[in-house]
Amino acid sequence: MPGPTNTLLIEGSTAELADELAFYLDNLRKGQNAEGGPIQPEVSSLMQAKKLEDALKKLVANSSVLNMAPEKEIIAAYNLLIYIIRQAPNPEMFLPRICQNLSKPIPSSPNNGAGLALAVLSTVFNTVAPDDDTRFHIFMAILQVIRSSLNFETLRPQLKNLDQWMEDWEIEEESERKIFLELAEVAEKSGDVDTSYEYLIRALRTISADDISNEEAQKLSLQALNAALTHPTHFDFQDLTSLDCIQALRKSDPIHFELLEIFTSEMLDDFNDFKDEHDGWIDEQKLDKEALNRKMRLLTLTTLSAQAAHSRSLPYVHIAKALQIPAEDVELWVIDVIRAGLVEGKLSQLNQQFLIHRSTYRVFGENQWREVAARLNMWKSSLMGVLQVIRQEKEEFEKQRAHEERQMENKMNGGGGFRGRVQPRAVEVDAD
Repeated sequence: MPGPTNTLLIEGSTAELADELAFYLDNLRKGQNAEGGPIQPEVSSLMQAKKLEDALKKLVANSSVLNMAPEKEIIAAYNLLIYIIRQAPNPEMFLPRICQNLSKPIPSSPNNGAGLALAVLSTVFNTVAPDDDTRFHIFMAILQVIRSSLNFETLRPQLKNLDQWMEDWEIEEESERKIFLELAEVAEKSGDVDTSYEYLIRALRTISADDISNEEAQKLSLQALNAALTHPTHFDFQDLTSLDCIQALRKSDPIHFELLEIFTSEMLDDFNDFKDEHDGWIDEQKLDKEALNRKMRLLTLTTLSAQAAHSRSLPYVHIAKALQIPAEDVELWVIDVIRAGLVEGKLSQLNQQFLIHRSTYRVFGENQWREVAARLNMWKSSLMGVLQVIRQEKEEFEKQRAHEERQMENKMNGGGGFRGRVQPRAVEVDAD
């Protein structure tokens, strides 16, 4: 896979290597009964005439036959071709054809063909300067190979470098969008729905304000919206509602936008009303109805928990009614919403209560900010009370310490703790 820039070291002059490669290509073409005569004499003549680019055009034009080479020879043959190309004044003009060849299957290696293609493409990528936008086309070829081979894990470690690569290439937003969409598709086909959704959102963010209503923007917006709705662990839809192209659906596709608003802030009853009003629409859109019902119940329970945050408890009977489920299924749904990370708490089977420790707000608006302000004021008052107690204790401590210091000073000054002076006694002494 792409790594630090490197160079290929191959012995021999460019003319000798070009002649050797042309002879090798002729043998492969002969084995495949390819049309046309041998290219080696023509390549040799062009090299002798110092017409390197013309000779390379001949080699590259016939390079697709390298995919038919024996498995153990493919990497070496392509490396030789890459090395010769790098000797040209403008090697980038030949690389797209190489990438095109490697994006196709390698019949001689049905099991390891994708790995061989990725090895060669990585070499091509790493021999190009980091700031050369040719790397963009090479990277797209790498993505095509990975998509066909479902080998996304090979690419994953390199994705941390993607933003820096795109900055170095100085590509336009349209090219960035192509990369993000290709990555989203590759990840989806490999079963990584989280990464797929991440790059789909990034692709939407490349759409300018002037283009939010065009056909491509609408198509991508609906794709992202449907992906978010059916995603098993995606519950916060503000990443969508913050995008201008998604807001544009309010006019271009009001039913889809209405469904988004329901999943953003409404309850299960509202979703059921939507299904009644637009009977059959969900099936027409090929959305997973069971997945939508499950997510809507989890979101409804999340809202109930947030609303009950002050009392810190939610009766089982309220949960069963809101989720339209049997009472015996309440605990299963509470466990599911805790596992989803939407709510924290514990079940009280004795009292038939869900004791809430923490809840998630689905929409954080003016009312929620007011609640936060109220809690902060309450905490501020509590902290002021604690601070006042600490100050009083500190004052008492300082008074006690001052008193003890005075007592110690009296002792050291000879007071010794006596209450009065000792009077001297008269003593008689003989004059003798």
